[in-house]
Amino acid sequence: MIPVLSRAQTRAFDEHAIHVCQVPGLLLMENAGAGATEVLLCAMNAGSGQGDHEKASSPAPSGRGRVRHTGGEPTWRAVVVCGGGNNGGDGFVVARHLRARGIDVRVFLTAGASRFTGDALAQLEALRGVGVQPAALTEDLGPLREALATADVVVDAIFGTGLDRPIAGLVASVIGVINEASCFCFALDVPSGLNADTGAPMGACVVADLTVTFGHHKLGLMTPHGARVAGRVELVGLGVPPRVERDDDRSACLLEPSDVARTITRRGVDQFKNGAGHVVVFAGSPGHIGAALMASRAAMRAGAGLVTIATWEEAAQVIESRVVEVMTARIARDSVAASVDPILEGKQAVVIGPGFGKDDAARSVVEHILGTWEGPTVFDADALSMFEQSPEVFAASKGAPVLTPHPGELGKLLGLRGKEVEADRFSAIRSLVDRARCVVVLKGAHTLIGAPDERVVINASGNAAMATAGAGDVLSGIVGALLCSVDPFEAACAGVHLHGAAGDAWSRAHGFADRGLLASEIGEALPATLAALVRGHGHWPI
Repeated sequence: MIPVLSRAQTRAFDEHAIHVCQVPGLLLMENAGAGATEVLLCAMNAGSGQGDHEKASSPAPSGRGRVRHTGGEPTWRAVVVCGGGNNGGDGFVVARHLRARGIDVRVFLTAGASRFTGDALAQLEALRGVGVQPAALTEDLGPLREALATADVVVDAIFGTGLDRPIAGLVASVIGVINEASCFCFALDVPSGLNADTGAPMGACVVADLTVTFGHHKLGLMTPHGARVAGRVELVGLGVPPRVERDDDRSACLLEPSDVARTITRRGVDQFKNGAGHVVVFAGSPGHIGAALMASRAAMRAGAGLVTIATWEEAAQVIESRVVEVMTARIARDSVAASVDPILEGKQAVVIGPGFGKDDAARSVVEHILGTWEGPTVFDADALSMFEQSPEVFAASKGAPVLTPHPGELGKLLGLRGKEVEADRFSAIRSLVDRARCVVVLKGAHTLIGAPDERVVINASGNAAMATAGAGDVLSGIVGALLCSVDPFEAACAGVHLHGAAGDAWSRAHGFADRGLLASEIGEALPATLAALVRGHGHWPI
């Protein structure tokens, strides 16, 4: 897993690099800017058809497609907009390296030259030394607009991770002009205006096509809003070992495919269906049988040997007419315990909630499972919504709960609005984990997985096409299947990654489509996705 740092941890790592690794701050800035320049050159060449074919054939991350012309010798034009701190110093390095490659560079300052000190001032003098004279911006932004009108790329070097106040005034206007421009936008460390800890916009915020971040990934980039404004994110080293030794030196970890591959073991030739695990899915009600069907089929596709749908009498007949490989069991509304206990016998994992209903009978089933079932359970959808502002019920469970809320559901559990959850997803998931004392999956772009031992993992697989009805039901079935063989935290991590990777496989197969995906197609893509994952990391023979 890859460490992801907060703003304070990033600052501490820089101090470690300077004082322990004995790498001067000026050299760190030089390494950052030089590395960023190489990423930018690669991106611009790919956009002109000169670079890597796979990159060139992929859509621009923000969808704006802003590269207009390059070819042969580098003749394209760059505009670099620099703020008054170290992020501006990084921008000076990028501008100097571009100038050294023969690229036409214009540099604008959002602060007067007298504001620059230390390493940033040294880089400013070096830029002047190679013949580039930055121009200070004033309220009249006509010169910036004119430069951007003929530029191929604008480099955002206004604010880095240290921004801790809302952007207003001249800088807000500058960011507005950058966002209006038609050229490719390249941000250094984080897009200016993005809170590096929460991913929330600090007033105005640059919307980039590509962001290069230095040393380590930042929390704010691993959020839905951060992902939207950052575009594709590339990591550039600083010339020092990136390893973070202690858990308290990181805020979260980015899940890697190899981490998931290690949790998947190859089946022996003598594997039998009961040994592969039997999942019972408490789901479905009149008008909502699709949720039960998708969750149960996803559990089968994810490797469960047996799956049973437990549902209400009035839904069972319709569901039974639609299933082939999946079994069914009926729950009696007037005798919940007597009908549920036999269903639970011999099962390895439970999924409860998709389309299940929120009436008194449904609540009785959920509470009965919480109070009696000692195995792992995925609580999703309706099984979460019925406990508004009462997440402690899961802490009292006899089993091992895994909660899979979307932001609205997590907000209800905590007494917050969904917008408040999205404003600081990391704090929200930690709060729910602390109160529910179980594994929590906060769904969304860059889904978070939190554990009671304070681990937080970020998943980066998945795409916009997965914003489709039933995708969450499919995820609950996948995690339920994995709970038959691995612990709840590993099952949640692996399930979330496989779910997103299956969506990514569908998108690639449909020309990088960002819409039109049916949730059931995620489940159907799982076997090939899972096989490709483990083969790609040397766990199965090719």
